[in-house]
Amino acid sequence: MTLHSTLAARAIACTTALLALTVAPLSASAADAEACKVIRLSDPGWTDITATNGVAAYLLEALGYQPDVKTLSVPIGYQSMKNGEIDVFLGNWMPAQQAFIDDLNAAKAAEVLTKNLEGAKFTLAVPATVAEKGVKDFADLAKNADGFERKIYGIEPGAPANTNIQKMIDSGDFDLKGWELVESGEQAMLAQVERANKEGKSIVFLAWAPHPMNEQFDISYLSGGDDYFGANFGGAEVFTLARTGWAEGCPNAATFFKQLAFTVEMENVLMGEILDGEDAEDAAEAWLKENPAAFEPWLAGVTTFDGKPAKEAVTEALGL
Repeated sequence: MTLHSTLAARAIACTTALLALTVAPLSASAADAEACKVIRLSDPGWTDITATNGVAAYLLEALGYQPDVKTLSVPIGYQSMKNGEIDVFLGNWMPAQQAFIDDLNAAKAAEVLTKNLEGAKFTLAVPATVAEKGVKDFADLAKNADGFERKIYGIEPGAPANTNIQKMIDSGDFDLKGWELVESGEQAMLAQVERANKEGKSIVFLAWAPHPMNEQFDISYLSGGDDYFGANFGGAEVFTLARTGWAEGCPNAATFFKQLAFTVEMENVLMGEILDGEDAEDAAEAWLKENPAAFEPWLAGVTTFDGKPAKEAVTEALGL
């Protein structure tokens, strides 16, 4: 063998070895560190966040992660993120939760990953039959105090919206001094709305979209509450938060969450299934099977936990 052929052979061998060292680890290495495998999410018990958590959890499991959804009230959920006990929260409703964000920002405890929903709204509402009697604005409530038994039905204790309602009552705005805020869970509140409808009674309650209540009941959102719920009937945007440092430490999972976004129509469907008794992940699976194009942009540039193509893993999990 000549010197030239010997050097050429050695060069080819070295190149082959380098390629093996370069390519093999990429195909075998995990996308994120082992500490990222379990992803802790907060759920305040709201059906919309239960629905979005269901979608996220189903997809994360298909990608080899282990989602751990913890049911926590809004204040406890934010405190848990501040303490580093929650990784991701899909339910940062703004501007209603501004005070919590201010607290997290002051502690440098969280960062916004993306806006996952727009077109939402959140304020007080009445049945359409009550609106037809002249209750169309916050200012109309006091004029009909006896019909409402001076009660406003809210959601679970500690929710920012309840705090806004109590501030409104205490301030004397709209002549609501002496009214009672009835705090209960979402389902208990809606059961009260259904009961009032059946009995032909007046009721004023927290309402929002997305939510199948908008299909279940013929309701009318009240104007005039901008100072407490924001303009456009409490028009809201929902953001995805992560505890500070999590996205940097878990870039693959963070990319997924940065791209995960929903629509009001999608959430209405999922929430309706859940309220009918369907498990959140089962509802998510059925919706994803019917809408396979939806998850493609969510998975762009994302791999499974062990570094394999994400789309193929999800498609296989769905049996498509």
